[in-house]
Amino acid sequence: MQTWDVIVVGGGNAALCAALSAKEAAKRVLVLERAPENEAGGNSRFTAGLLRIVYNGADDLGRLIELSREEIERTDFGTYTSDQFLDDMARVTEYRCDPDLTEILVKQSFPTALWMKKKGVRFTAAWGRQAFKIEGRFKFWGGLTLEAIGGGPGLVDSLTQVAKKSAIEIWYSARAVSLIADDAGVHGVVVKRAGKTTEIKSKAVVLAAGGFQANAEMRARYLGPLWELAKVRGTRFNTGDVIRMALEVGGQPTGNWSGCHAVAWERNAPEFGDLAVGDQFQKHSYPWGIYINAEGRRFVDEGADFRNYTYAKYGRVILSQPGQFAWQVFDAKVKSQLRDEYRIKQVTKVTANTLEELVKKLDDVDADAALKEIKAYNAAVRTDIPFNPNIKDGRRTEGLAINKSNWANTVDTPPFEAYAVTCGITFTFGGLRINTDAQVISTDGEPIPGLYAAGELVGGIFYFNYPGGTGLTNGAVFGKIAGASAARRAAPHS
Repeated sequence: MQTWDVIVVGGGNAALCAALSAKEAAKRVLVLERAPENEAGGNSRFTAGLLRIVYNGADDLGRLIELSREEIERTDFGTYTSDQFLDDMARVTEYRCDPDLTEILVKQSFPTALWMKKKGVRFTAAWGRQAFKIEGRFKFWGGLTLEAIGGGPGLVDSLTQVAKKSAIEIWYSARAVSLIADDAGVHGVVVKRAGKTTEIKSKAVVLAAGGFQANAEMRARYLGPLWELAKVRGTRFNTGDVIRMALEVGGQPTGNWSGCHAVAWERNAPEFGDLAVGDQFQKHSYPWGIYINAEGRRFVDEGADFRNYTYAKYGRVILSQPGQFAWQVFDAKVKSQLRDEYRIKQVTKVTANTLEELVKKLDDVDADAALKEIKAYNAAVRTDIPFNPNIKDGRRTEGLAINKSNWANTVDTPPFEAYAVTCGITFTFGGLRINTDAQVISTDGEPIPGLYAAGELVGGIFYFNYPGGTGLTNGAVFGKIAGASAARRAAPHS
């Protein structure tokens, strides 16, 4: 029976950051990845690879990204202060995010990205997703600038390569079944691998295996009715087993257990994420158009805020519509603003040269009501206010049951396009309580000796919604802390 210093359960961004951090002080580190190698990496592999970090202009970004003089000259990177990050976290979580954990998330965001770069992760600026060209210069907005090269798959691949070079052992198709624990704490993991269940002993265990979004039963139990009908954007392996294992040894549940990150997602996408398509099933250009449901009605303020701050909560709104779907409608004026994901083969799309023709093509929609709704919307747009996609432009509708607050463009220039979407769940917000050292806290309020956690299975950080790009930052920041804490327990004299 071999004993490890630190065992990390999970194989995505948070888990690999934990393993790399642990390896700085501990000799023997093992990663248990439930998925086979070709599907490894958890939800991280399905992301766009964006990380929200604090930075003070191009000089800070230059420490993370190789920027040419020409790129610096043609780009306004702006700044993103820790106060702005804290404000964004507070605002979108309705002031419920854990203040101590959130402060660490924000304050450690830049140093953690720098640490990842030193380990060998390569970054670029998110030109294609978070910048618009104005008068020949790219302008970044919403504080989200940093992207891993190769997106989520690139991030997972580079972390995996670094881990293997660092002599961290990774077992694939190795499912953690339960924790080995007694009154003195956690001493290892029971794992099922190649059809055999064995006990592996260790001095510390880090749990970083995602939420319970791929478990239809847990979704219905915690998120509520209809959630078993949502599409899962990412991996099929995040079934909440690891959260359950921690609860079974007395871990304390915390956070928004009925809440999750869920977005507008291709209506006919498969039940789980498809690595070949990645996050391209998402449909995030709704601020430039309007939503229409089965009854032919608009049902949400598409221009309430930048996409960054609304997309993670609008999946829930779509799920609650009749038939759990909606159509996003655009006209020719905004076609150039639509993101790349609208141009993939796997879309449910209709086009038409008149609104009358368009509404008849919207499957499962009351066409007459939809036509009336679009015309009423068009009549309510304040066309005297100029459209500007880079700011909350105040170009709005007036007098409607649900007004659009910004970017209200009339839908009147053919050809018209509409895209069918449903709800795609990304990850769940409820999870385990940790302290600022990433120790899992028991229901008695004390740390469970030898047990640490990071990433999506930690509760208390996100409620209702989250600012785009915070998930990977959260995983990396607390993964790094969890790994270091676990190594200190395993090798206290190093």
